[in-house]
Amino acid sequence: MSGFSLKDHLFNRDRVEYLAKQFHSADPEFKEGIFVRQVMQKLKNLELKQRIVLIAETLEKHLSSDFRIATEQIVNALPPPLDEALADDDFGDFIFAPLGEYVVRNGRSKRHLRRSLKTLQEITKRFSMEDAIRAFIRDFPDETVAELGKWATHRNYHVRRLVSEGTRPSLPWSGKVPLAVETPIPLLDQLYADPTRYVTRSVANHLNDISKQNPDLVIATLRRWKKEKRQSPDELAWMTKHALRTLIKQGHSKTLTFLGYRTKPQIEVGDINLSVQQIHPGETLEFTFDVTAQRREALIVDYVIDFVKANGDRAGKVFKLSVTEIESQQTQTFRKRHKLHANATTFTLYPGTHGLTIQINGKPYVQSEFELLG
Repeated sequence: MSGFSLKDHLFNRDRVEYLAKQFHSADPEFKEGIFVRQVMQKLKNLELKQRIVLIAETLEKHLSSDFRIATEQIVNALPPPLDEALADDDFGDFIFAPLGEYVVRNGRSKRHLRRSLKTLQEITKRFSMEDAIRAFIRDFPDETVAELGKWATHRNYHVRRLVSEGTRPSLPWSGKVPLAVETPIPLLDQLYADPTRYVTRSVANHLNDISKQNPDLVIATLRRWKKEKRQSPDELAWMTKHALRTLIKQGHSKTLTFLGYRTKPQIEVGDINLSVQQIHPGETLEFTFDVTAQRREALIVDYVIDFVKANGDRAGKVFKLSVTEIESQQTQTFRKRHKLHANATTFTLYPGTHGLTIQINGKPYVQSEFELLG
């Protein structure tokens, strides 16, 4: 969306005033008007993460200097927990992210560790503390991982999800954790059978992170979970494909074999038929192609667009197209419409000759090109 600002959407005067009212309602001595003015004086020119830090710094001027009392003030100011009847996509309200930052800034010590973790456990029921918990994993790995082991059976699924999300090898908005990828596996062993998709998606994403460093560990773990039969077959099948998505795109042979796909299917792939050879940003690229199987084949069909970069080089991006089976001597026609979004906030289109490749079971087959006009 052109002109959309995530930082302004998440952190603005209305949200700051809301946070101030929460604290004032819990403690009438909290000076909400002064707090709002101090934050808003500096907020406008800051980026998203800087805004989180600013609000945390400002809270330090208004909460007790005694960390024990300050955490009580924080917990008392929290709204009711997120709806436990929901099962997915309930990330919470970003305005509570500064509360986690406050705990990290003021409670990251041996003396305060127990209280800090307990406070993060309460906050994460309103907004995920996956960034904040990682600071404690870095400084107190043994103690924090042991506590997370207890949280893995917590009645609140947001707390359970934090166990997986907080120990993931990498998050796009947070630092890495100094844990061997094998260390959180016992935690995931407890979480993979969770009844809540919000938790199992995190477990699958966690395994996908691990797959970039240790594919064999991921496959062995999924194979073991399948034998244990603690998760429903349908949910575990979804988790498995989600966890292995990077390896599937890479055509990782052990992964494809584990999923029941041949790495060298006996197929013939026809030429790509493009609807147009030239296209403008914002328009839709349409293409078709045929696949004929010489024997019954299970196929993962993707397509790769080699996008032109700012420097004129090209870089491929894999897109999912179909998971299908084709009977022996049968032909299936595949059709796809791919919109080339103009003014996307996360991806910039550059004019030039783009490539299009059909990838099946991780291997490239036929190729074509189209011209993206300026």
